[in-house]
Amino acid sequence: QVQLVESGGGLVQPGGSLRLSCVASGSIFSINAMGWFRQAPGEQRELVAAVTNGGRTNYADSVKGRFTISRDKNTVYLQVNSLKPEDTAVYYCNAAISLDGARQYTYWGQGTQVTVSS
Repeated sequence: QVQLVESGGGLVQPGGSLRLSCVASGSIFSINAMGWFRQAPGEQRELVAAVTNGGRTNYADSVKGRFTISRDKNTVYLQVNSLKPEDTAVYYCNAAISLDGARQYTYWGQGTQVTVSS
């Protein structure tokens, strides 16, 4: 059983910052990429940022220069700065995990709400 548990969301004013965290736990053999997605009401879920186990990062154009993804073993972080109202969404953690060193599966967290409003 694998679990991804996010934390760190909340209500913040425009221009503010938050740090989101996601911890993967369970019978994990290895983790490849980890990332963050978000989904606003009425919108499709979209990739925000991702990091490979080698440290290579990828960002959505809309967050470049404002968001920073980092990783420490089984934990992935998303530092979100200069927040805008359009960043309001449920943020989901995602990880590509192998339980046996062979096949790899995608796991999702339960989501954490980020609301940017004055």
